Amino acid sequence: MAIPFSYNVRSVAARWKTTIVSILGIAGTVGVFVAMLAMARGFQATLIASGSSSNSIIRRAGSSSEMDSGVSLDQARVVADASQVSRNADGVPLSSPELVVIGAFQLIKSGTDANTQIRGMTPLALEVRPSVTISEGRFFNPGLAELVVGSNAVQTYRGLELGSSIAFGGQDWKVIGIFDAGGSAFDSEIWCDHTVLAQTFDRPTNLYSSVTVRLNSPTDFGAFKDALTSDPRLTVQVEREAEYYAKQSQIVSTLIRVLGFLVAFVMAIGAVFGALNTMYSAVAARAREIATMRALGFGGGSVILSFMFESLLISLIGGILGCIAVLPLNGFTAGTMNWQTFSHLAFAFRVTPGLLMAGIFFALFMGFVGGVLPSVRAARLQVAQALREL
Repeated sequence: MAIPFSYNVRSVAARWKTTIVSILGIAGTVGVFVAMLAMARGFQATLIASGSSSNSIIRRAGSSSEMDSGVSLDQARVVADASQVSRNADGVPLSSPELVVIGAFQLIKSGTDANTQIRGMTPLALEVRPSVTISEGRFFNPGLAELVVGSNAVQTYRGLELGSSIAFGGQDWKVIGIFDAGGSAFDSEIWCDHTVLAQTFDRPTNLYSSVTVRLNSPTDFGAFKDALTSDPRLTVQVEREAEYYAKQSQIVSTLIRVLGFLVAFVMAIGAVFGALNTMYSAVAARAREIATMRALGFGGGSVILSFMFESLLISLIGGILGCIAVLPLNGFTAGTMNWQTFSHLAFAFRVTPGLLMAGIFFALFMGFVGGVLPSVRAARLQVAQALREL
């Protein structure tokens, strides 16, 4: 015979002071847990969104990122001539050789300098990445010191408003456009003409960091990679653009997750002890009730099930409150250093249904751990001794 669950609901309400302490402890732990995972998910999603399944990125063999890569002009031409590379209406290969450098720009919020990724390219880059659109102004003209700035970069750094002028690298630049890259890592970048950027930073104009091409079809990647890696004129590595950016997110997202789990683990210990205290107090206060129910024919298993339900109910309420508390973080924009490119990256927290469910399960786990021992103790109460105290 099972004890009615309504009994546990009334008991939780009757002991609301100690119950609230446990609920708040679990809610805080779940909130931190979900927030850290949402941060890691947002950082990873921002970088992954930068890659297209139809694009491939070519870098020097052995390089870990565009920052330590080098592709010569002759090699870039060989890449562009590959039969798997798509062509526009004019018959021009959709190939974008690009130079990536780091520049220091002042953050609006703190006033300190942060490394910003500056990408030198040609106007053909917009055809290679059709998801990037000019939202204000226009694209730069080749040969001029003009900048187009990502939508996040405008909100992150000082002096990058449309129409403003800014000096870096010993060169005065004019911001003539703002582009929208759909929340990807490109939104944190600054784009300009390759030749002007190379001259400004005293780099060879015939050397690029990478080449990004648009393929005829995503299924052409295997043949494209085989053609390039087997060409004796080339010493390059070929990756899908999406895979490249997914790898770029691994270090920081893993670090955030590890820190999140460590913080949540420490807080979970406190929350579990809070749940233990609440449930042990409930057992002590309800010894006579438990003995009476045992005398009425309720078995030890029913008592354990009843108290476990009560513990899980408390943890469920705490988990739900913790998830509700973290919901406003969804879409909140933050920034951090991408340690693989040493540049500042703006990203938005991603609070997904999956993370919320993980938070609920984490809360229930804490409730389970905190309820087992008190439930067993309740089931082992000596019925005769408790009834003599009536």
